[in-house]
Amino acid sequence: MTTCDVAIVGAGPYGLSAAAHLRAIKGLECKLFGQAMSFWKQHMPQGMFLRSPLEGSNLSDPEARLSLDAYAKANGDQLVSPFPLESFVKYGTWFQQQVARDIDTRNVTRIQLNGNGFQLALQDGEIVKATRVVVAGGIVPFARRLPEFQGLRVTLASHSCDHRDLRIFTGKQVVVIGGGQSALESAALLHELGSDVCVVSREPQLWWTWQRPWLHTFRPIARLLYAAPDVGPAGISHLVAAPSWFRRLPRETQDRWAQRSIRPAGAGWLKPRLQDVPILMGRAVVGAVPAGGKVKIRLDNGDERSCDHLLMATGYQVDITKYGFLTAELLARVTRVTGYPELNAGFESSVPGLHFLGAPASRSFGPLMRFVAGADFATRALARYVSAQKQS
Repeated sequence: MTTCDVAIVGAGPYGLSAAAHLRAIKGLECKLFGQAMSFWKQHMPQGMFLRSPLEGSNLSDPEARLSLDAYAKANGDQLVSPFPLESFVKYGTWFQQQVARDIDTRNVTRIQLNGNGFQLALQDGEIVKATRVVVAGGIVPFARRLPEFQGLRVTLASHSCDHRDLRIFTGKQVVVIGGGQSALESAALLHELGSDVCVVSREPQLWWTWQRPWLHTFRPIARLLYAAPDVGPAGISHLVAAPSWFRRLPRETQDRWAQRSIRPAGAGWLKPRLQDVPILMGRAVVGAVPAGGKVKIRLDNGDERSCDHLLMATGYQVDITKYGFLTAELLARVTRVTGYPELNAGFESSVPGLHFLGAPASRSFGPLMRFVAGADFATRALARYVSAQKQS
């Protein structure tokens, strides 16, 4: 049996950043579990680009020595915007090599309470006891899959996070459902790979970010309008980038501004790639049935059409009960609101010692937590809290 002070579950940008900060605390034994950058390696399509700017794509370490610039200098790589997925994965892997060469790649299958701490079961049956647990489990379990398609085989309907290689749809008719970056970039990639693709979105219109790039890049105007992470509309972006202030706003204001900051939208640089892709706005798929090896869909206006595959780029709905490694007994003690845990200033839940990072923290700290850029604030706050608790 292994013991440690802190077990971090998940090795994406938040988990890796947490490891960097917590391991800098003297006398704190911290173990990291997971496959480094697995979401980005396995659940995002090859050829995609990050929507976030370079400044919003840095992982975090205490002295800010492991930035994208440091990575590029150390490896002779060139940083370009928009930033390719493959380059971001290489950066994350390099970061992991600097802060957690001893990463344990075994899956955590169960976390339960154990006296004043926690007991973790690993995939091979080994037990790990930890005083604290930091859950940085990512968003794949939260994939929003439309109930209209529940009865369809995966060969006929799937979520965008199910695919790494979209070449399997070359020459196929594909309907992409959604109106955000994932839907629009998936459609662009499918079109470029030779698929017959169209997009169907409930939204009444398409929203675009970076329609006037100079407003985001021309200083000092850019800095007056947008904070460095560039999450949210002009002006609001600065409050989103300051979660400690954002969380003090009235709940109604938080919810309204959060919705504006994460509403479905595509990056402006996608527009030219979608000129030949049909996009149906203000339409919903209300029915879908198998038909001769294909799927026949019915829209809310009565129109019907057939395709080879339905690709749901319908985003993610946070619900921590979908983290299969959290036991029912543990979840019952976590105060939740619509699937989100209520967190204190140290990202600690109502269960002492149980912390959540990333998207599950977005109700407590705002929409920045849904982006890589939120890792810096989150893991610094986590480390300050853990260090203070250790000394008390």
